[in-house]
Amino acid sequence: MNVNEQGGEQGPASAEPQAAPEATAKGIGISESAVVRLKAMYRELKAPAEAGMRIAVKGGGCSGLSYHLDWAAQPTEKDRVFERDGVRVFVDGKSLLYLKGSELTFESSFMASMFKIRNPNAKAECGCGESFSV
Repeated sequence: MNVNEQGGEQGPASAEPQAAPEATAKGIGISESAVVRLKAMYRELKAPAEAGMRIAVKGGGCSGLSYHLDWAAQPTEKDRVFERDGVRVFVDGKSLLYLKGSELTFESSFMASMFKIRNPNAKAECGCGESFSV
């Protein structure tokens, strides 16, 4: 019980590779792998407790919409804040329309390591996973 939208009810965390519907139906879930990597980033950047990762959806990319991930010192007034185990993700309302039910994960392989978004709303994605269409 540690995934929640700030101020909302807490639900069980998902260890599954897919987003847990009960944890992300209203917003963004954060996988255990993403929590581990974000905590390491917090330490590296000596980030304050109110810092987090900002996820936005913007027009562009080879599939029409693209994900933009960035570091933010704090949420803006209009952000929705999602939290798990002390790490935070900020999403603006417009982007949340495309991201509801998604899960932020961190994947590492021999060739690359990156944050990925498992988005059940995406009807098509580009090969690199950085853009999508609905």
